[in-house]
Amino acid sequence: MKEVKKLVEGYERFLDQDFEKQKDLYQKLSKDGQSPQFLVISCCDSRVDPAHIMNTAPGELFIVRNIANLVPVSNSDENLNCTNAAIEFAVKHLKVKHIIVFGHSQCGGIKALMEGNHPNDNYSFIDPWVELFKSVKEKLVGKYLDNDFSKKTKKFKPRIKARIRKNKQLLNKNITNFFDWVKGAELIELKKCNI
Repeated sequence: MKEVKKLVEGYERFLDQDFEKQKDLYQKLSKDGQSPQFLVISCCDSRVDPAHIMNTAPGELFIVRNIANLVPVSNSDENLNCTNAAIEFAVKHLKVKHIIVFGHSQCGGIKALMEGNHPNDNYSFIDPWVELFKSVKEKLVGKYLDNDFSKKTKKFKPRIKARIRKNKQLLNKNITNFFDWVKGAELIELKKCNI
């Protein structure tokens, strides 16, 4: 119960300190609603908190988090997808100007994708989620034959980084193709930060 007590005490500290210091901001957000300029698609890894890392105030970022910060291709005929719904809400309703796909090193979701199915762990949701990106994995694994995840990520980092720089406009075009209602949103590449 110490863990729960710590959270309760943290909440009480927030109310007494941070909330009081920023009361005007919270009242404005309550009265006027949110109008963030940025949509951040981030991994739900507990070590990576976009608002904290980017030192933003409440209301500045609209954040959707999922395993491995993945964005599946949009297809209205397929199952509902909360990531796509959040992107649609951010772009159509909130009119965000920028989209940041916020990745990090040593991602467990990417590790699950690279390792493949985990029948002994009985994952009902993780494996099907990361398997949506199996074709990307197959292209990368085809070039590197060993199965050690840490070696693969070291080999992939420079190549992926170079491809992102080289194809930034193509990336903008692709997200617009996947989501035809994304107009004028800009993808931003941030400096790498290793955990």
